[in-house]
Amino acid sequence: MPSQLFQPFDLGGLHLSNRIVIAPMCQYSAEEGSATDWHLIHLGNLSLSGAGLLIIEATAVEPEGRISPDDLGLWSDANEAALARVLEGIRRHSEMPIGIQLGHAGRKASVHSPWTGGGQRPLEDRGWQTLAPSALPMQAKDRPPLPLDAAGLKRIREAFVATARRAVRLGLQAIELHCAHGYLLHQFLSPLANQRDDAYGGSLENRMRFPLEVFDAVREAVPAAIPVGVRVSGTDWVEGGWDIAQTVAFSEALKARGVSFIHVSSGGVSAAQTIALSPGYQVPLARAVKTATGVPTIAVGLITDYEHAEAVVAGGDADMVALARGILYDPRWPWHAAAHLGASVKAPKQYLRSQPSRFRTLFES
Repeated sequence: MPSQLFQPFDLGGLHLSNRIVIAPMCQYSAEEGSATDWHLIHLGNLSLSGAGLLIIEATAVEPEGRISPDDLGLWSDANEAALARVLEGIRRHSEMPIGIQLGHAGRKASVHSPWTGGGQRPLEDRGWQTLAPSALPMQAKDRPPLPLDAAGLKRIREAFVATARRAVRLGLQAIELHCAHGYLLHQFLSPLANQRDDAYGGSLENRMRFPLEVFDAVREAVPAAIPVGVRVSGTDWVEGGWDIAQTVAFSEALKARGVSFIHVSSGGVSAAQTIALSPGYQVPLARAVKTATGVPTIAVGLITDYEHAEAVVAGGDADMVALARGILYDPRWPWHAAAHLGASVKAPKQYLRSQPSRFRTLFES
């Protein structure tokens, strides 16, 4: 039986050659939000991997929405021009579809990069005042964020739209809104971070309101042929927090609004989370969303074995499998998976002679 992982898939008007997605991965290597040579090297390398879709890292819609001062952004003409240069270089040598994840870090903004220790930056050291649904810091030692008022909500909603329009101008082929990992839109969803007493807090309907408003605004601003999806945290892994039942309800509301796909991760909103890590530990969350909604679903999280990835798709747990750190460790993972599963992948002509003799049909002609 042919490998299901390597069967084509259509996300609305976007055709994918296989079910392997390269997940967004923060690089902390931008300059005032603008992409650098590192992004050309990093994304260019991944664009030669044979995956079906490459999603650019979480990209801030305004300066205050960056996780760190070194995060990628797309709020200015300078940001747009820098990313255009990167994309031009990649497209010269790769036909892989490229999407982008748009986000706002909310109370998790203004931090050091991971390799310099993480943690919130002082205001005098390239830090800034963070924003959130409520004045609840991520860590007790952090500065409390400022609760967003009506004007702030409007500004951020419009920033998502403006950034999405820049993505369209750049020719990016899919947009993913970041509603996961404890960042701003997830903060509105989770009762652990959202303790508002207005129309944006309290009940599930109210907590979903702002993320749904952002989705509606972006979907309306983007041409119908471009898929707009959402990344969600299926659970906070904390008692009394966001959970899979609420995720399904949110996914159903997104389906009614025309969401193109749902990318299911978990956690990130609370330091009290307790996660039992194991291969595919988030796959049951993706399956729950797919079963309840029928929306194209991406599973992610410690899926590194070829047979495991195949089983996720073939068994109906998800329509696609996303790789993150695993593909950084092995940038030719799709090649090796195809060789193992008896499938084929696209490869650049400069690499065609690398095909091992025992895998003579590995590269598509």
